[in-house]
Amino acid sequence: MLPKQSLRRTLSVSCGLAALTVSLAAGSAALAQDSKVGEIIITAQRRSENLQEVPVSVAAIGGEKLQSTFAAGDDILALSAKAPGLYAESSNGRAAPRFYIRGLGNADFDLAASQPVSIIQDEVVLENVVLKSSPIYDLDHVEVLRGPQGTLFGRNTTAGIVKFDTVKPSEEFKGRAAASYGSFNTFTFDGGVGGAIVPGKVAVRASALLQRRDDWIDNTFTKKDNALGGFEEKAGRLQVLFTPTEKLSALFNVHARDLDGTAAVFRANVLTKGSNQLNGNYDRDKVAYDAGGGNHQRYKGYGASANIQYDLGGAKLTSITAYENTHGYSRGDIDGGNPAGPGFIPFQSDTQDAIPNLFQWTQEVRLASDTDGPLSWQVGGFYFDTKYAIETNPFFMPPTRLQQKNKAWAVFGQASYAVTEAFTLTGGLRYTEDDKDLKVMFGNAAPAVSVSDDHLSWDVSAFLKLDENVSVYGKVASGFRGPSIQGRDIAFGSPASTARSETIMSYEVGLKSELLDRRIRLNGAMFAYTVDDPQFSAVGGGSNSNRLINAKKGEAFGLELDSEFVITPNFVVTAGYSFAQTKIKDSTLAVAPCAACTVTDPLNAAGQALVNGNPFPNAPRYTFDFTARYSYPVASGELFAFTDWKRQGYTNLFLYQSKEFYSKNDFEGGLKLGYANKAAGWEVAAFARNITNEHNIKGAIDFNNLTAFVNEPRVIGVSVNANF
Repeated sequence: MLPKQSLRRTLSVSCGLAALTVSLAAGSAALAQDSKVGEIIITAQRRSENLQEVPVSVAAIGGEKLQSTFAAGDDILALSAKAPGLYAESSNGRAAPRFYIRGLGNADFDLAASQPVSIIQDEVVLENVVLKSSPIYDLDHVEVLRGPQGTLFGRNTTAGIVKFDTVKPSEEFKGRAAASYGSFNTFTFDGGVGGAIVPGKVAVRASALLQRRDDWIDNTFTKKDNALGGFEEKAGRLQVLFTPTEKLSALFNVHARDLDGTAAVFRANVLTKGSNQLNGNYDRDKVAYDAGGGNHQRYKGYGASANIQYDLGGAKLTSITAYENTHGYSRGDIDGGNPAGPGFIPFQSDTQDAIPNLFQWTQEVRLASDTDGPLSWQVGGFYFDTKYAIETNPFFMPPTRLQQKNKAWAVFGQASYAVTEAFTLTGGLRYTEDDKDLKVMFGNAAPAVSVSDDHLSWDVSAFLKLDENVSVYGKVASGFRGPSIQGRDIAFGSPASTARSETIMSYEVGLKSELLDRRIRLNGAMFAYTVDDPQFSAVGGGSNSNRLINAKKGEAFGLELDSEFVITPNFVVTAGYSFAQTKIKDSTLAVAPCAACTVTDPLNAAGQALVNGNPFPNAPRYTFDFTARYSYPVASGELFAFTDWKRQGYTNLFLYQSKEFYSKNDFEGGLKLGYANKAAGWEVAAFARNITNEHNIKGAIDFNNLTAFVNEPRVIGVSVNANF
């Protein structure tokens, strides 16, 4: 059996050789079979368009890659590194993901955190971090829009957007179901069914999700086996589409979720001073908690939306009204151990954060031209209103509850003009006002805080078709993340902190191509951006704070490549790569360093780490993703094998750099082997996620000891999928 490091090298070399082999094979004259890459339709510009004709760096994830990703009950974090430039992590379990695109994100773990990556589901923005964790099921596809999207989608999109589109009702009766069972009694069901109930007038679709896993981590302190690690996620959605006339359509959506499970599992002193390698204190199947209440996590939520469209003749009027509500809590043994260890733990930490109630109202109205003629345009307005309470209980003092409000509105417009059949110019503007307020409802006293700002965002792009299958584009775009308030420290006796608005100027040039008679799709982009007043969170440090700060500037450059290779009709490979060099530019910015680690940055007179020149937190230097599917025809179906892999380069976890708190060259893979009956629309397979059982550091707690948390364990199981 290969040693672990040898296995890592072997797999890395194998992936590289496979990609090279594919390139050579694709270039061979032997590719004479009638097999082409499929057309991908996206809505990155609020219209249905061919991916190859949009001047945006966008990746679409769907089909078997999407289905396999969630076979083992993983949540939205499983999308991390599944598209070039996309990364995700969370120290709040399944409840509050943090996304990063092109290296730009926010490591703030508070439930009121502002993020520069927006999550949009069925054209509704999900702003709060708990709403961003809304389960995804019965999906059509996922789009990752890279770079600022400040014109059509607005504030808090300085890094980009992850956009989810679910399967919609249709006149034709259609259904799909996917079920799997695997290790730790992991069970998943994801499906939907619908069709016309009044032909030509009313169609419906009902969708459901169930994901569960038994507790599987032992607590050696309480002597309880299988004490934590499990979860149960239930969700449902009903969509009703009314089309009373040819000009009018109204799509109504009601949905709900119920999450009951384990919060993030922190592991005390699993890193050794001077090293980022997991040590002998680490055992994936065991912890030694004296607190945390079992690290329980519980969230419930529901929502509704109405998407109404009316064809005015030459233009379409769209109104999208949406409401979201959620409440719940997470509790954790933050130090990751007990007074006896493992290792030296200076003090015990047990914290619970909760949202007793949150509501969000959004209203968007837009008027868009039809696509006939050289000129296309759209104009609109957007209103956002949210209010929520956040309660933090440190357990060594009474809990503190804060109330936060955020109202924003915007007007926007975009126009595209086809100067010739081959050359198109596009430009857009968006004006936004954003206001936030915070006050203490009970607990530690602190003054009320208010912040507000307004901003004009814009973008300009040019798209040139060199021939039928090759195009190039250039884009300049600005973006805006509104000012932020962070009040969690009030619960620990410190004042709230604020951050000024973050603005970005981004430049990119890209290539869209389909080569060798459309057997290869190769898209790429090179980018550079500058962020003024980037909002960062100085989390942890010896003072155990979570404070918002602004750096003077941040800079980055890099590239993304997306590719699909149809080697034969039965052998298809995809590969994606991203590189991002990010850098903080602020010669005086200093943050509190860790309590027990080895800081490699210079320190100022107050003992704080000077972070000028450091990479952004949680910004992978590179990511690489790879899939391959091979099938062998058998009777009316096929035997098939599908594998997917991702690899992540150097990733610093905090604002400061140390010898302990980073990850490097982490990878993870999956495999599925099965039989698919295409004529009947079903398949049965055996699968494995994290097939090599990698132990990858996903994050850390730095204020107390050398605590870290890791990725999901290996799950092996069987799956059944059907379309009807």
